[in-house]
Amino acid sequence: MNTIVSIALLIIGILLIILGVSASESFSSDVSRFFTGSPTNKTVWLLIVGIVTASIGLFGMFRGSKEN
Repeated sequence: MNTIVSIALLIIGILLIILGVSASESFSSDVSRFFTGSPTNKTVWLLIVGIVTASIGLFGMFRGSKEN
């Protein structure tokens, strides 16, 4: 059961990272980068949450394989 949850977290994290990269290439992110030097908050949060979620899923997969 833990392996299934870990795989789901890994997939969700990868999808959030893809959405974050896609959002970083959007027009609003370009405008924000022009005026502030950084992308929009949405882009940053999608990337951060995606990386954390994928890391938790990956860690859970390795931890789950050692227990079995």
